[in-house]
Amino acid sequence: MTTNDEQREAAIQKVRAKRTFRNHLAIYLLVNTLLVVIWAIDGSGEFFPLWTILGWGIGLAFHGWNVYFRRPITEAEIRKEMGRSG
Repeated sequence: MTTNDEQREAAIQKVRAKRTFRNHLAIYLLVNTLLVVIWAIDGSGEFFPLWTILGWGIGLAFHGWNVYFRRPITEAEIRKEMGRSG
């Protein structure tokens, strides 16, 4: 595989990861909005959607961090690690 092919494949994977995250975010917002509406209609004092919002939100935050802020592995890191295993 050439460098250009590798860069193209990496770009495709990044686009897919971003799309997957946006879908995850949309579902999160839709489901939690529905839970808040159910809570509001139900009128039962305790805000039960909080636990879903917080728990799922933590997972969503890690997913977003992984997609938008995680650095790709570099050749220098690979070479450095290979030097340690010898």
